[in-house]
Amino acid sequence: MNWTRSETLALAQQSCSLCYGLGLRPGRGGADTPCNCVFRAIFRACYARFKHCVNRDATISRVSLEANPGRLRKGMYARKNEEYMADFVLVSRRVLGEDTHAYRLFKHYFLLGADWKLCCRKLNVDRGEFFHDVYRIQQKLGRAFRELEPHALFPIDEYFGSAMRPVQPIDVLLPVEPKITAARQRRKLTVPLASAAA
Repeated sequence: MNWTRSETLALAQQSCSLCYGLGLRPGRGGADTPCNCVFRAIFRACYARFKHCVNRDATISRVSLEANPGRLRKGMYARKNEEYMADFVLVSRRVLGEDTHAYRLFKHYFLLGADWKLCCRKLNVDRGEFFHDVYRIQQKLGRAFRELEPHALFPIDEYFGSAMRPVQPIDVLLPVEPKITAARQRRKLTVPLASAAA
């Protein structure tokens, strides 16, 4: 995936000592790579939307009809809030690994909402190591949420369907004119005329 400065500039932390607030920094082979502060900002935006979806009243769940950009243009029903919550958790589990220390920390701190003191006691780590692990998790998941294919969790407005990235134009199906056979061409229309005698 190609990252551009226009994508990373708004997400970069202005006080970052690696990218100096530009969002991109030199990587291997001279190619620019996104800074870790950009990945953390992406994770925080996705996590804020996840918390918003979780805190909504369950009885106000909304079903929406979405247009399918495929060839047939059929609509489909979706519950976007529930789908987003499920995608957030499942992608995180897949990226971090279900039986790892990182996923246990993610589950306690981000999903269950425990504070850092309780997590440190539960996971038997000190405060410095805990926050370093949190930053690493945010960076790893931020990259995964943005580079997920075919439907990324970030940008959030694209996930929820209020904005779409430009797609390749599809072939427009034009109606085919029916073939006129020779027998149809010879047949003439006869209109009954009123008799002149009447």
